[in-house]
Amino acid sequence: MWTGTQFSASLAPNTSHRWFTWGWPVGWHVVWYVMPTSAVSGAPQLDWDVAVERASSTQCTYWITVKNLTGATVTFDSRFAVLS
Repeated sequence: MWTGTQFSASLAPNTSHRWFTWGWPVGWHVVWYVMPTSAVSGAPQLDWDVAVERASSTQCTYWITVKNLTGATVTFDSRFAVLS
């Protein structure tokens, strides 16, 4: 297994945005997650969803939608773990 950060971003209060990342081998098992980099205690800050597109016989594109659950701007990292 190996991990990394694909991108860092910020979201305005109570908004969502979708990003894509392409060229991933279809044979890899990739897990996506987001981690807030701005600390706020007491409640969840972000929610996310991942969709996948089979772009070719060998590559796929991941579509990552992140939603800010707070009334403040949140910065975050979009991270991945390749399990195989």
